[in-house]
Amino acid sequence: MSTLSKNRRFRVALVTGSTSGIGSAIAQRLYDDGFIVAFHSRSSVAEGERLAGTFSGSTYTQADLSEQDQVKFLISDVLSRHGRLDVLVNNAGINAMIPHEALKEASADVWRRLYEVNVIAPWTLIAEAEEALRASSTPDCPGCILNISSHAGVRPKGASIPYAVSKAALNHMTKLLALNLSPAIRVNAIAPGLVDTPMTETWTEAHKLWKEKAPMGRGAKPTEIADTASMLISSSYLTGEIILADGGLNLT
Repeated sequence: MSTLSKNRRFRVALVTGSTSGIGSAIAQRLYDDGFIVAFHSRSSVAEGERLAGTFSGSTYTQADLSEQDQVKFLISDVLSRHGRLDVLVNNAGINAMIPHEALKEASADVWRRLYEVNVIAPWTLIAEAEEALRASSTPDCPGCILNISSHAGVRPKGASIPYAVSKAALNHMTKLLALNLSPAIRVNAIAPGLVDTPMTETWTEAHKLWKEKAPMGRGAKPTEIADTASMLISSSYLTGEIILADGGLNLT
């Protein structure tokens, strides 16, 4: 085992929304990479506690990221349990299925709800975690923030316009923070397209689109997004990147 791998067992990664789907795959991959994982979810408490008990040294914290006091509590709870934070993965997010032409259905309340979780919560988590990420940073191993965005934030697509715009905002935030937190903290994002998760099982039109139009002929597996996350987190150099992971659909 390399020196870096040995040292990683003492490094802590917080992955929000990590009890299912992409977040769970990333958390498990980071544990395999040698990190202690701080699991989080809004509601699936039993699964979070099960996962924390499965992976040695890991913990679980419940928090509703639509509530600012709970967002701040999440960081303070992780730091109180582990004493440090090396990686923050902002994976948790919410969606709204609204036809793009149905402007009145995309009400101000919808915009506020999506922005609260998809934009403001990641911002607050980063602001609250900055000091800890800087404290654990070294020139050879900077602190790391990874935002899970969406191809809808890159292309004029998505389940709704408010959702797509919230992810576009997250992408631009990623670049601005990469510029301003460097070199102590690296900030990158992954923008997945269709990913095979329980949430997308009934998205028949999306599956048809990816099968017929994407060069890879299918959506991604959560483990494939986790592979990309592992690569970005293990890097000591990449920052400000938005990795579009849509099986080449953007080329069509």
